[in-house]
Amino acid sequence: MTETNADFAADEPFFKALLTPHRSLGRTGFTILIGALLFSWAITGAFFLAHGAWPVFGFFGLDVLAVYVAFRLNYRAARALEEVSVSRTALDIRKVAPSGKSEAHHFNPFWARFSVARHSEIGITQMAVEARGQSVPIGGFLNPDDRESFATAFSRALAKAKMR
Repeated sequence: MTETNADFAADEPFFKALLTPHRSLGRTGFTILIGALLFSWAITGAFFLAHGAWPVFGFFGLDVLAVYVAFRLNYRAARALEEVSVSRTALDIRKVAPSGKSEAHHFNPFWARFSVARHSEIGITQMAVEARGQSVPIGGFLNPDDRESFATAFSRALAKAKMR
């Protein structure tokens, strides 16, 4: 049996989404923030040091270090991503953790169900693809507006796959 170009075209994904966490402070902003914190630490610390309160100088340095570590951990978490694609015969979800570990999930779009949990004030709080007793949460790191946008587009794509 030979496959024709029409067979390949029928299985091409018609919906693809790359979901990534949003970070409002880029590399330049982070450098400016840490620079400003270091400058204010040096000025304030020098004042306390000149007045004999030398322990304050060290504790201010710990604050700057804590802010630096918190931002570095936040940027590490931003390396997570999720790829979602829907074709006539397949719904594929690939999740990549911040550590780089990847896991793939494959569903038949005809049997897959997209479940959405909503809160009256917040909007969508949770999304998952479910089939055959398996549930894969998606888009947990998205902000509420992005969750709404993704849920609308993904629902349409899944409905389109089921109509074919």
